Amino acid sequence: MKHVAIVGGGPAGLMAAEVLSQAGVSVSVFDAMPSVGRKFLLAGKGGLNLTHSENADAFAARYGKRRSQIKPLLSAFGADDVRSWARGLGVETFVGSSGRVFPVDMKAAPLLRAWLQRLRHPASGVGVQFCMRHRWVGWPADVPNPAALDFSTPHGSVQVQADAVVLALGGGSWARLGSDGAWLPWLQARGVAVAPLLPANCGFDIKGGWSAYFAERFAGQPFKSVAISVPGPQGERFARKGEFVATATGVEGSLVYAASALLRDDILASGAASFKVDLLPDRSPAWVLAEVAHPRGARSLSSHLKSRLHLEGIKTALLHEVLTKEQLHDPVALAQAIKALPIALQATRPLDEAISTAGGVLFAAMDSQLMLLERPGVFCAGEMLDWEAPTGGYLLTGCLTSGHAAGLGVLNYLQKISHRPSSDKRS
Repeated sequence: MKHVAIVGGGPAGLMAAEVLSQAGVSVSVFDAMPSVGRKFLLAGKGGLNLTHSENADAFAARYGKRRSQIKPLLSAFGADDVRSWARGLGVETFVGSSGRVFPVDMKAAPLLRAWLQRLRHPASGVGVQFCMRHRWVGWPADVPNPAALDFSTPHGSVQVQADAVVLALGGGSWARLGSDGAWLPWLQARGVAVAPLLPANCGFDIKGGWSAYFAERFAGQPFKSVAISVPGPQGERFARKGEFVATATGVEGSLVYAASALLRDDILASGAASFKVDLLPDRSPAWVLAEVAHPRGARSLSSHLKSRLHLEGIKTALLHEVLTKEQLHDPVALAQAIKALPIALQATRPLDEAISTAGGVLFAAMDSQLMLLERPGVFCAGEMLDWEAPTGGYLLTGCLTSGHAAGLGVLNYLQKISHRPSSDKRS
């Protein structure tokens, strides 16, 4: 019986294990942590967003520059397949008002338990073996087989030889859950082309920092019912309504995450980036100007903005934070700022704080079935591939679909090597 080693017990690795075990292949999953699926469980802490219900073309477009590489994988295992897969584990799903798809109970733990139970006791009868606290440390120098692996364990070094390998090691965020990016130089040393790991779906530090008053009073508070806009590199413009959050040093939250790739790339290219906030996206510029210019008599500016425009709290504080006194007391300048207040950024937050990462193994370094060209028999899947996507179910679906593709790729590879003359097979 053929044996496959899977390194990484996240969604991509577990999906590859499922594809292989259901085909009757012996599978061992190795992970550095004491248990599998830790980031998966964290992702479900506030409600597990499995996937999204939008049409296939719009879904594929969420992967931006990697759309052409991800779309074929989604064709084989996409959003509808994710829902069917969950149903097969006894977990029904529903579509939320935003189009996001969740388990009915919103929880990750029951789904993971059912999944692990099926992996250990599949219909094929060939259960997956889980080897915890096995930290992959690269390939042995004296063994020509690319599917030979070295592990560090609490009981010393272990070497594993397999017929094929799936690497599903994650990106570089949330290192405490196992995704530390330590694998990148090991693949580089073997001639595998990789892009540096970068924060994605991340927060940012604003230029010069908030004032002490603003940071102390408003850190952690949301900007609700606002819109932001960011110019794109080819003249396009990101513009969306929603909310984001002030932090002690800058901004984070769903709207900021959605624009984070554009903002991050601007910072990388020029050392700075900015976006504009519309504090009243449902009001026209003419209406805002008329209300701002309305005589306020003896009322303070804050009282005037609250009574006429219903602006108060963190929104008013942001205006005082960004604008000069002259701008605050110039009705035209103030009205323009309310509709398009520029927020200057100077840096992303550290990689380990990001929800996900960009960069990783280039698609050009793999064949269409995700096998490394420089390491035949070694496949890659999940967040360690060079793709990124916004939150909303796209990240998890991307991991599941690439794990599914890698599993199918391994099956095809095993079939090919089983039909080679023995003199052609690798030692």
